[in-house]
Amino acid sequence: MTREIPLIHPGEILLEDWLKPLGISQTALAKAIAVPPRRIHEIIAGKRAISADTALRLAAFFQTDAQSWLNLQSHYDAEQTREKLAGTLAHIPAYDTLALSENI
Repeated sequence: MTREIPLIHPGEILLEDWLKPLGISQTALAKAIAVPPRRIHEIIAGKRAISADTALRLAAFFQTDAQSWLNLQSHYDAEQTREKLAGTLAHIPAYDTLALSENI
């Protein structure tokens, strides 16, 4: 199955929807939320996930909620995994109460 809408890493959302519009550098964000600059750089580059720790710090800084940041990451992870498991998932039968009860 081909994806119609490209999968966007949460780091790209952080960069394009928050940092650029607000004129905040990656280094300034890292300093403000007390994390190593490398952490922010890796998230922006799509090489690192947004952890609960980072989500809480981003939420405090941007006055959002941590769950929103975690939801972005979990959605990205699930969709990426769905693509990797597409062939396997296609062969898993759906739960059927009738078929199950016939085997008991």
